[in-house]
Amino acid sequence: MKKIQISPSILSANFSKLGDEIKRLEDAGADMVHVDVMDGHFVPNLTIGPPVIKTLKKNSSIPFDVHLMISPVHKYIQAYADAGADIITIHPEATDNLQNSINKIRELKKKVGVSLNPETKVNIITEFLHQIDLVLIMSVNPGFGGQKFMPEVLGKIKELVSIRKKEKLNFDIEIDGGINFENSKLAIEAGANILVSGTTIFKSNNGDIKTNIDLLRST
Repeated sequence: MKKIQISPSILSANFSKLGDEIKRLEDAGADMVHVDVMDGHFVPNLTIGPPVIKTLKKNSSIPFDVHLMISPVHKYIQAYADAGADIITIHPEATDNLQNSINKIRELKKKVGVSLNPETKVNIITEFLHQIDLVLIMSVNPGFGGQKFMPEVLGKIKELVSIRKKEKLNFDIEIDGGINFENSKLAIEAGANILVSGTTIFKSNNGDIKTNIDLLRST
């Protein structure tokens, strides 16, 4: 079984002092920083762009796990790679040619992630799994933080675990959306090994980030 990793979403951080928030995450033992990029088009919200990521990355020693919820995504891959993304995750629906976008991320020496919305089936990406480092399962509809976890997506995690074993692949399975101390157990049992969490990490236990990360990892 793969090691359980925690990727806190800075969508729930204090945006007036993001640099300090990321330092807190590092000190608390976070494995990576999850950065949600939204364009107000592919999803109904707007967040940060490459200049902010570039500035934050300069003061961070842990990987940046950048989730691009933007369309068309292909023409922006270079900018986010240059800004410091270590993992670039895209949605199949956001590119005209998923193979070309995977190739582009690979050419830039970044890890390739592909995200599946709650209604998106695994078979859309099956033929690409041997080229992918990470599959991100969305357990809410993307666009806003603080939504309720959708347990029906756990079946996709189990399906991916089965394919990975059968095909002798090694991609990570990440889950994002409403993750808390209770449903994280279900996600881990299903086969997820990277947990994205924002509200639970930054708000639970009076904002004790280290305690919250440790609790999520040990469930």
